[in-house]
Amino acid sequence: MPVPATETSGGGRALVLFSGGQDSTVCLAWALERFEHVETIGFDYRQRHKVELDCRGPVLEGLRAAFPAWAQRLGADHVLDLPVIPAISETAMTQDMTITFAANGLPNTFVPGRNLLFFTFAAALAYRRGLKHLVGGMCETDYSGYPDCRDDTLKALQVTLNLGMDQRFVLHTPLMWIDKATTWALAKELGGDMLVDIVRERTHTCYLGDRTTLHDWGYGCGTCPACDLRKVGYARFFEHQR
Repeated sequence: MPVPATETSGGGRALVLFSGGQDSTVCLAWALERFEHVETIGFDYRQRHKVELDCRGPVLEGLRAAFPAWAQRLGADHVLDLPVIPAISETAMTQDMTITFAANGLPNTFVPGRNLLFFTFAAALAYRRGLKHLVGGMCETDYSGYPDCRDDTLKALQVTLNLGMDQRFVLHTPLMWIDKATTWALAKELGGDMLVDIVRERTHTCYLGDRTTLHDWGYGCGTCPACDLRKVGYARFFEHQR
């Protein structure tokens, strides 16, 4: 089952699903604090906010420069090309369309099966490279209602991956039960103001891929669901710091 931060132990080899966004960057720092060897994996699925992939390099460079102990643990970075995702889905994450909400309450930014595919491909790579721990930034607290972000989904997926590959992978979701304000607080706990600044200035989370304006909470359009969650969370975090 996904393991909360308070239950993890040192040692081990991990693979972090690293998009270049806020949540995955905090998860990467979380993993670097806990595991002796950490690799990263990103996915090019022709996402509308593909600029996040361009942010991955600067984030990794920033972490290496600011945190020498983490730099020694940070291993190879991998990017997989997944053009099949937009071929089988029509969403506001992969098409130029207005972000709306469907009758079931889900925003049309939901890409069916995306996180299931991400973890499956990550597990296949981890199998080859001897990495036991798989870390993702899924969250069931402040999120858009995506069913593949739910704790039950990922518990079931861990069982499936272990049975299907005859391995003992452990899926970690350190943000599962915390909100965006607490995610900012976790970043500060892990790496102080330096990590908070890296998250603000180098990551990208906006669904529209807008990187023209640096807000207090980071770059973004300021109006899409991802920006709104990040903006509100940062305001609550900042208020608690005063």
